[in-house]
Amino acid sequence: MSNTPLRSPSDSDDSDHDSSTSTSINPLRHADLSSTIFRSYIEISGNSSPDLTKIQSFLTSSRAGALSCLICLERIKPTDPTWSCTSRCFDVFHLLCIQSWARQSSDLASARASTRLPISASVAASDTHAIWNCPKCRSEYSKSNIPKTYYCFCGKVENPVRDPWVLPHSCGEICGRDLFDKCGHCCLLLCHPGPCPSCPQLVKSVCFCGKIRDVRRCGAKDFSCDGVCSKRLDCERHKCGEICHDGECPPCRERGVYRCQCGKVEEERECYGRSFRCEVACGKLLGCGKHVCEKGCHKEECGECPFQGRRMCPCGKRVYQGMACDVVVPLCGATCEKMLSCGLHRCPERCHRGSCAETCRTVVTKSCRCGSLKKQVPCYQDLACERKCQSLRDCGRHACKRRCCDGDCPPCSEICDRKLRCRNHKCPSPCHRGSCAPCPVMVKISCFCGETHFEVPCGTEKEQKPPKCRKLCRIASMCRHGLNRKPHRCHYGACPPCRLICEEKYPCGHKCNLSCHGPKPPPNPEFTLKPKSKKYIRPSESTPGLPCPPCPELVWRSCRGRHVGAERMMVCSDRREFSCDNLCGNLLRCGNHYCTKICHALKNQSPVPERGESCEDCDLPCQKDRIPACSHHCPLKCHGKECPPCKVLIKRSCHCGSMVHVFECIYYNSLSESEQLKVRSCGGPCHRKLPNCTHLCPETCHPGQCPSPEKCVKKVTVRCGCQTLKKEWLCKDVQMAYCHDDRDPKEIPKSQFGLGLLPCNSDCRKKVTPADSELKFRKSEVLEKEEPEKNLPKRRRRRARLEEGQKVSRLQNMFATIKRVFLLAVFIISLIAIAYFGYKGLLRLSDWMNEMEVQRQRKRRPRI
Repeated sequence: MSNTPLRSPSDSDDSDHDSSTSTSINPLRHADLSSTIFRSYIEISGNSSPDLTKIQSFLTSSRAGALSCLICLERIKPTDPTWSCTSRCFDVFHLLCIQSWARQSSDLASARASTRLPISASVAASDTHAIWNCPKCRSEYSKSNIPKTYYCFCGKVENPVRDPWVLPHSCGEICGRDLFDKCGHCCLLLCHPGPCPSCPQLVKSVCFCGKIRDVRRCGAKDFSCDGVCSKRLDCERHKCGEICHDGECPPCRERGVYRCQCGKVEEERECYGRSFRCEVACGKLLGCGKHVCEKGCHKEECGECPFQGRRMCPCGKRVYQGMACDVVVPLCGATCEKMLSCGLHRCPERCHRGSCAETCRTVVTKSCRCGSLKKQVPCYQDLACERKCQSLRDCGRHACKRRCCDGDCPPCSEICDRKLRCRNHKCPSPCHRGSCAPCPVMVKISCFCGETHFEVPCGTEKEQKPPKCRKLCRIASMCRHGLNRKPHRCHYGACPPCRLICEEKYPCGHKCNLSCHGPKPPPNPEFTLKPKSKKYIRPSESTPGLPCPPCPELVWRSCRGRHVGAERMMVCSDRREFSCDNLCGNLLRCGNHYCTKICHALKNQSPVPERGESCEDCDLPCQKDRIPACSHHCPLKCHGKECPPCKVLIKRSCHCGSMVHVFECIYYNSLSESEQLKVRSCGGPCHRKLPNCTHLCPETCHPGQCPSPEKCVKKVTVRCGCQTLKKEWLCKDVQMAYCHDDRDPKEIPKSQFGLGLLPCNSDCRKKVTPADSELKFRKSEVLEKEEPEKNLPKRRRRRARLEEGQKVSRLQNMFATIKRVFLLAVFIISLIAIAYFGYKGLLRLSDWMNEMEVQRQRKRRPRI
């Protein structure tokens, strides 16, 4: 037997596992030798044997260097001293780690025993109480079983020497340990981890029913012949009809009619339940001839009457001899004095029939469990106070919180729930002191096909390397070259990239000439190795491939405006448009101007674009001449059709200027000059002033100058120089008088027209003198009154007016003073009221607080 499979020199090269593109695996490589090592055992129990599976897993893990200590979660090196559990799990630990674990666990167990049990510290430290458990399977070991020396797996060699050709921590000799079924044979494997397999020795054995004898392996000597058992059943009437089986035969299921033990009832029952009791009482007459048997259905004799012979009163103090069984025993009249259920007091009632009172009502002084309260209560009543225990439980983290605790706090019932060292699970144990037990979960690490695998403790899978497998990969390729790809070995992670040409067709019609960059299949979902990088892809998801890069072919492209001779050579995937820096030159919608933009994209993609929809809009005003001609411009923007008729309203005054006419421009301009003059006339008298006098023209509204302005026949009042004399003249005579005096009538104001043309006489002089003197006297008085105000400056006059407006009477001053005194009195009374009621409120608050303090102290006093 060999502990490590033979490998060819080429097996040490790891690069062929990841990047090899060979079509087949080298036939000279050796396969895994575990099948040849366990060939004799596999023939006995097959590949499903749990012991063989565990041994193979241990050997694979040891060979791959994947053994990890559950306590420190560090990898177990081939040179580290180890200890392995020999009870159930056979897991391997560092020797120093298990020693520290065992000491802490045993000391904690002894301390807990000394606290909870009435024993001394020396007894608590003995092997009976100071026990420790395996970190994985929780098997119990005593304190004396704490490992002190490093042994090999079989336990024969102390401190085994490291040999590169032997399995680490193994002595390389035959195991020789007694097998678990105690058959008397020893294990024939070399020193190995894990449990020993079943015994392969050949022995003579008999089947379960004893009909067939055969030579079989000792580990599988118990077998079934697959025939009918035919053993006698417990009823001694029928035989077992089951297939040859191990253990006792099942109960007889044959059905029949059977009688009960007293013989009164018949029922159809199964054979194994043929002896049964009915629910009818016996009712047979006893030997006394006066009473009947009160027992249920029974097979034995009823017995003697229980009321014959020596009889006693209910309390047992007086004895009656020779009393007939049908006579009722009289009461003795003494105190009963039977011990009550409490075990401390006796029944205080007189002798009575029936049971005594269940509850003892004797009043006694009891103290609660914690001793903080004493009180007189009935004996049957338990006394407990409301005080909660504040002591920490044995976990050292949570308080007891039990009411009236006597100091023996129960174990902590909460879940620990602390993170284990694996960082994946939480401790499910009750809350405890010290470090938590290691995570018992084992993580399976395997390749995709599952042929090569090993188990490691939870929390160490991040440090493990995936196992190598020599079989072909069965992951289906997800790229378009799945059928043409070369096969490769089974692996963990994504398959190696495809090296074929992509040849994916672009929308433009060209093909991709790069290497394949399609999607990749997901990695092995059974292997729980997580990468250390922050970016983590779920194993169940496939790795998406990269899209094809843009098409790199070169093609000719025209400019945005598709000008002739402005083409350029560009990459096919480059869809950017370029401008040739020429003017667009397309005719605009108006049909009068051309686009002045720099070369730009056109929305109409016709081969010969007449005008692009993306060209600029003509914002120039219409510059066409109106027909008929007018001074107004067309209100529309530049356009190609004829301009609409001018509807602008124009104002034209009549010839005399008395009113304004409003015409449409097209109507007025379409008339001739004579028609325009005729239309503009208002039809009324001319309102123009004559040039030589102040009168209006008497003619109808007419164009040009008024005719014969010097022949005005209007009457004008003519006065003398002192305006005493007056007469009425014709306007033309007044004009002639002014012209005779060499004065131009045009220069005479309207208020003086006709003044001074008449000469003054003697009556005019007498009236002028007294009028002048009286006028002078009136002017002097008015000036004397206005002079003082006019001499003052403007600011002083304004200030004087303000002071006059602000003068207040005495009555108003008196009312203002009374109002101020009243407001002051109200303010003082308010302050006094606030102070008084505030003081009263504080006194009431103090009395209430004292009363609450007295009630609190009464509640705290113990009840006697």
